[in-house]
Amino acid sequence: MKMKCYICEKGELKRKTVPYKLYGELIGNFPAEVCGECGEVFFDEETSKQITEATKAKGLWGMGSRTKIGQAGTTLDIRLPKKIIEFLKLKKGEEVSIYPESKNRLVIEV
Repeated sequence: MKMKCYICEKGELKRKTVPYKLYGELIGNFPAEVCGECGEVFFDEETSKQITEATKAKGLWGMGSRTKIGQAGTTLDIRLPKKIIEFLKLKKGEEVSIYPESKNRLVIEV
């Protein structure tokens, strides 16, 4: 019996090996069910565990973080966690571009 996509409910799921990236870094290629209609990718529980282990091995696990807005004089600042600084190879005094993508998303480009 062919499985229908859990998201679009139109396409059939086909077994494929797909690349998995996190933060633009290739974690590896993993088996998945892929919808032929919408392209949604589904990993089983065992594959999800393998992806988590590979992510941890590459030092990318737990990269997301919360921080608070601070103040320096009359301007506001945002402190970056050490893991993100190291991942992006940021240096003090380095110039970055910053712009709002929407009312609740701020983009910083290195």
